[in-house]
Amino acid sequence: MRQGVTCSAAPAAGEAASTKVVESGLPRTAVVGVLGGGQLGKMMGQEAAKMGVTLRVLDPTPDCPASVVAQQTEGSFRDAAAVQAFAQGCDVLTVEIEHIDADAMQTVADGSGVEVQPTPQTLRIIQDKFVQKQHFQAAGVPLPEYREIKCGKCAEGAGHAFGYPYMLKSKKLAYDGRGNAVVRSEADIAAAVASLGGYEKGLYAEKWVPFVCELAVMVVRSRDGALSSFPVVQTIHKDNICWTTEAPPRVPLASQAASQAVAEQAVRHLEGAGVFGVETFLLPDGSVLLNEVAPRPHNSGHYTIEACSSSQFEAHLRAVLGWPLGDTRLRVGASIMLNILGEAEGEEGERAAHELMGRAYATPGASVHWYGKAGVAAQRKIGHITIVGKDNAEARARLRAIDPAAADAIESSTARVASELQLGGAAGDPSAPKVGIIMGSDSDLATMKAAAEIMEEFGVACEVTVVSAHRTPERMFEYARSAHQRGIRAIIAGAGGAAHLPGMVAAMTPLPVIGVPVKPAGAHLDGIDALLSIVQMPRGVPVATVAIGNAANAGLLAVRILATADPALQSRMLAYQEGMTQTVLGKAERLETKGWRDY
Repeated sequence: MRQGVTCSAAPAAGEAASTKVVESGLPRTAVVGVLGGGQLGKMMGQEAAKMGVTLRVLDPTPDCPASVVAQQTEGSFRDAAAVQAFAQGCDVLTVEIEHIDADAMQTVADGSGVEVQPTPQTLRIIQDKFVQKQHFQAAGVPLPEYREIKCGKCAEGAGHAFGYPYMLKSKKLAYDGRGNAVVRSEADIAAAVASLGGYEKGLYAEKWVPFVCELAVMVVRSRDGALSSFPVVQTIHKDNICWTTEAPPRVPLASQAASQAVAEQAVRHLEGAGVFGVETFLLPDGSVLLNEVAPRPHNSGHYTIEACSSSQFEAHLRAVLGWPLGDTRLRVGASIMLNILGEAEGEEGERAAHELMGRAYATPGASVHWYGKAGVAAQRKIGHITIVGKDNAEARARLRAIDPAAADAIESSTARVASELQLGGAAGDPSAPKVGIIMGSDSDLATMKAAAEIMEEFGVACEVTVVSAHRTPERMFEYARSAHQRGIRAIIAGAGGAAHLPGMVAAMTPLPVIGVPVKPAGAHLDGIDALLSIVQMPRGVPVATVAIGNAANAGLLAVRILATADPALQSRMLAYQEGMTQTVLGKAERLETKGWRDY
């Protein structure tokens, strides 16, 4: 729709009742009005179309990106009259950009039956980043130190209090690196202030945060305040603009949990429904500080379109409509999002972007999203590419085929995180073996290869070698003592006859050991002697075991052990179990259909 065309009226009572999704929420025929029609509005409109939901946008740019999937009203979302006129006939009003007229939205909320999600009060808090800091500080959310800057003396005082360098930031209209300046010394203050438009623009200082990396979480908030979070991602920036995100991030699970906890603590102290993009800093000691919050879908959540059971845009619509929030889990092993940033102005920049897209289209697991903005400008977000894979290593390899520089940046960040968090190189390297598969003789390989095949199926790196308890005791001793230092997290040990290998290794390693009783060629006891030898370990030396010759189960048990600290691997295990269920149900259906004689 164009300026001057009024939104259609809300559905009649009978129609609304017949299109109810849930009793407490709005009907499917409700009209969702969105302030802003950029790429976020476009992707929200694409999800709305799949859901059968009518979406309209208010945006001043003719033929804005969202106009191809939603009805556009041309007008400014900072114009109170335009906002109020646009809201007429809509059932719920939300945003894809926070820099809107919050007072106009308050008028809409107070003077009509149109719902505003999230609330105008939340939008006011978020719009002013200094007010945002004050709000979250009062709520007890961990933050970097900050202070208001009104004059030169204040700026000098920040240097004395925080030391140099420190960050000087604009209170309002700051995004994608704009509105920030680094103050490296007292001599830099004047230039930094001038670059931000002067003290009268509203400034504050923030103590420099020596973070290891940046983590982001998309948190969904329902109308009644219930929260659901998408997986944590690590973000990497180029020229202060988000360049890549990776899920799951190659940081300890405890750090991911800390980031999610801080994000949810912040969103819990806001009002209204929708998706909130929360950015955090991970510090060298493993703790997390809040950076900032956006009251809308966010660049760091774009990966969810291909990688999660429901996207952040679907989740936002569900939330503002009052519907169930949906499943936010990963449905793939790993995902990387690469922003397509303008490398140059005009035709040159467009050519570079399309060359990047061409490489993506030739890469398995890559999906291209072109925003449809008018023209290409340097450092402007003009699209993004989502890459999915069975694990981080595969996703990174696919990224390298598209953008080697971005792949290098991710690998470099992983090494830095591993070093600064003192994880050790192997722990930080997704391609390093996580499971050791050992056996007393190469004759056992016929049995033990089943464990390696399971590792391959689940995308878990493993090492396979011969370690004999009787013939190479020194090698066995060294292997058992060093395995955990090399990043190995579980050991599968196969042996026949006396079967000393699993127990001896378990006595010398802190890792879980799974024994596989092997029936040696020509054995007279059918592997029972090996089984009894493995299970008869003395107290204090635990060894798990599986059935004779069942190395596949040993592999599955090792995967489950690793999955307790790896959400993506856990999702793959759930999918594996679901596959087994469907196989049995299929057999049952065929048996019931054909009958037992013809089966």
